[in-house]
Amino acid sequence: MSADREKSHDMSDSDIALLLADAADEVEIGIAPYQAVLRGGRRRRARRWAVATATALVLAGSSATLAVAGLPGGDGGQVATRPSASASADADPSRALRTTLATGTDQGTKWRVLLDMWPAPRDERQAESQRAAMALRGETPPDAHKASDLIGKTTYFVYRGYGDRTTKVMENTVPRTDTLTGTDLMSGSLPLEPGDTKDVRLVIGYVAKTAQRVNCAWTNGTATVVEKVGSATGTDDPAIRSAAGSNYNWFVCVAPKDTEYETAEVIE
Repeated sequence: MSADREKSHDMSDSDIALLLADAADEVEIGIAPYQAVLRGGRRRRARRWAVATATALVLAGSSATLAVAGLPGGDGGQVATRPSASASADADPSRALRTTLATGTDQGTKWRVLLDMWPAPRDERQAESQRAAMALRGETPPDAHKASDLIGKTTYFVYRGYGDRTTKVMENTVPRTDTLTGTDLMSGSLPLEPGDTKDVRLVIGYVAKTAQRVNCAWTNGTATVVEKVGSATGTDDPAIRSAAGSNYNWFVCVAPKDTEYETAEVIE
């Protein structure tokens, strides 16, 4: 105990976060008032996804904002914006593939949800290059204690923008071949506006590429149904969208003012 306590003085914030994530992996996680849910199985992966998101959500709940270097669209790292649904085999792992998942206006303030996908490195050299590029953007891949942990895996970071503030709200590293099937759905809910702790209106999630419709239900008994669309559909319209480099399709729902998130599920 005393030896561990002495060592802890030399730990960085990221080291502590990783230790907390490893310890929390063996228990059910609940991050009030935010929620992370999974429909149709894969409960262990949902638990790890929630842990990976915990740092951003807890900070948001305490009215703190993550400072993310180079976002959005800054020079802290390179981002390749592509309309295609998946990365090619020769995609450069040192360049993130950015997709705008949703945009809108809330009481006169512009908001947006952005997804950065990092292609899977094929060897340690590429993994080292990717890790360095992520660091320039202020991004740390979860569960990657060393560069080789990234080989054969894709990493994503999701950002919520509200006015001139951009905060990281989701992150994960998964095998390149990871997929969802049928009605599988993974989603998280949080306030649309950073610093708000009660108005849980924003829902971000991903589904199998075969999913056609997602139902986002709100606490006032109403619901928003989002449907799978082509890349030409404007981001102001709620929809299930493909994302460059991702094995899943993504959706974003926003509850009307004066109500909040209740459930999300694939209905077709």
